[in-house]
Amino acid sequence: MTPPERAQTQTARRSAQTATLAEIAREAGVSAPTVSKVLNGRADVAPATRNRVEELLRAHGYRRRRAEATRSPLVDLVFHELESAWALEVIRGVENVARDAGLSVVLSESAGRLSPGRTWADQVAARRPHGVILVLSELDESQRALLTSRSIPFVVMDPAGDPGSDVPSIGATNWQGGLAATRHLVDLGHRRIGAISGPSRMMCSRARIDGYRAALETAGVPVDPSLIKDGDFHHESGYRLGLELLRRPDRPTAVFAGNDLQALGLYEAARELGLRVPEDLSVVGFDDLPVARWVGPPLTTVRQPLTEMAEAAARLVLELGRGDDGAPAATRVELATSLVVRSSTAAPTGR
Repeated sequence: MTPPERAQTQTARRSAQTATLAEIAREAGVSAPTVSKVLNGRADVAPATRNRVEELLRAHGYRRRRAEATRSPLVDLVFHELESAWALEVIRGVENVARDAGLSVVLSESAGRLSPGRTWADQVAARRPHGVILVLSELDESQRALLTSRSIPFVVMDPAGDPGSDVPSIGATNWQGGLAATRHLVDLGHRRIGAISGPSRMMCSRARIDGYRAALETAGVPVDPSLIKDGDFHHESGYRLGLELLRRPDRPTAVFAGNDLQALGLYEAARELGLRVPEDLSVVGFDDLPVARWVGPPLTTVRQPLTEMAEAAARLVLELGRGDDGAPAATRVELATSLVVRSSTAAPTGR
C-alpha cells in the first residue's frame, strides 16, 4: 500500500469511528463527551447513563485501543472483610506474583458485603489495573459488564457462591477437608462430634459441613443437627457457639471448627468451663494459619494452601490479561487441602 493510500485508509477509519461515537451519543441521548468519558473509565457518569452507553458500545462492536497499552501497573485485590491473619496469607501470595511482574497491589474491602459497591467498580475502571482478584466476594452483572467492557480481567478466589461457568476461580477442596477432619475424630473413637460452621451463605462453609456429614454417615454415626452451629468465621462466634455446645449435659467430646479463628474461640470457651484440650475435648480447625502452631496445645487443623491459592489467582488474572498469548489451560482450579495432626486431638476419655 502506498503512503497516500495508507493515509486515506487511516482517515476513513477515524471518520468511521467518529461517526460511530456520534451515533452512539444520539442513540443514548447524551453528548459525545459523555460517551468519551465512559470509554475512558471516568467516574463522573451516572450509573444508568453508563449502562446505556456501555450496551450501545457493545451492540456496535466498538473496539477500544489495545488494553495492554493503557493499563496501570496495578492489581486490585478485594476482600469482603480485611481483618485477620487469613487475609495476610492471601495478600502475601498476591504480592509474591505481583512483585515479580513489576506490579503493585491495591487493597479494597467491601465492609462485609459479598459484592463491592458501584463506586468501587467505577474507581477500578478509571484505574485500569492489569486485573482484579476478589476474595470471598462476587460481582453483580453490571460490575462484570463494566470490567469486561474495559478489558479488565477478574478472578474469584474462594468464591462465596457459585461464580458461574464463565467466571475464572481458584478454590480449595473444602468438602474433602471437612471429610478428613471429621474422619480423624471418628477414627480416634469420638461419636458425639459437634461442628461450628462458617456463614451458611458461603459455598466453602457448606462444602466443609457436607464433608463433616459424609464422614459421620460413612462411619455409621448419626448426624445430630443440634450439634451443628452456624458461625461467621470469627473468634467471637467460636467462643459463643462453643459455650452453647459445651454447656450441654450431653456435650460433644470433639468439635470440628470451620476455621482456625473459631477453633481458638472454642479453646477460650473450653478454658472458661474448666475443660482441657485434648483430655476433655478434641478440636480440629481449618486453614492452618501460623497461629495454629503457636497456641497451646498446637491445633490439629486442615491446611488450606492460602498463599498458593492467592499466587495461582494472581498468575491466572495476569495470564487472562495477556489474552493474545492463548487461553489458560484451566480457569476453574481447586487446590488440595490436607490434614495436619498436632496436639489438640486425642481419643475420648470416659466421663
